[in-house]
Amino acid sequence: MDVRELAVRDAYEFTPRLFPDQRGLFSAPFQERAFLEAVGHRLTVAQTNHSVSRRGTIRGIHFADIPPGQAKYVYCPRGALLDVVVDLRVGSPTFGQWDAVRLDSRDFRAVYVPEGLGHGFIALEDDTAMAYLCSTGYNPAGEHGITPLDPDLSLPWPAELEFTLSEKDSTAPTLAEAQASGLLPNYADCVAYYRKLRTSG
Repeated sequence: MDVRELAVRDAYEFTPRLFPDQRGLFSAPFQERAFLEAVGHRLTVAQTNHSVSRRGTIRGIHFADIPPGQAKYVYCPRGALLDVVVDLRVGSPTFGQWDAVRLDSRDFRAVYVPEGLGHGFIALEDDTAMAYLCSTGYNPAGEHGITPLDPDLSLPWPAELEFTLSEKDSTAPTLAEAQASGLLPNYADCVAYYRKLRTSG
């Protein structure tokens, strides 16, 4: 498996090997050994999520209070999407920066989004499925978002698509508004939490 750290610090792209034959194809989008070597701790999976989206649907940008936050390991088992990670950690060297990775059912790349980062995606095809391995369960009181259409972020949503968003996402604050209200996670708190995960095995 090939591993690459994204432009947003602490987020990673994982590209597995593919094994096609006359029956079809086999791949392993998550492999613990490669994850452990890259991230420095095991991924605890408390919940798996599965979403299906029509072309042009944007989900995100979502994040959770830390601690405990919610790390996500995501891949696309059907269709194609553009996955976006945004650094929302106040004080981070890459605060306000983003990176994007195409995830699809051809290459089965995956993205790891650690606690404190924002995550979202846009479906590039109808009937696109996203699979999430989540480190914590759903906690509505601790989950937040910023608008994916924040003009200051200028995220790389394809202009030729007609966007579909939930009301929650479309009315979410901008990054600047979320920072001013004290909603965003602190980089030092996130780093301390990552260190705790690494030392706890």
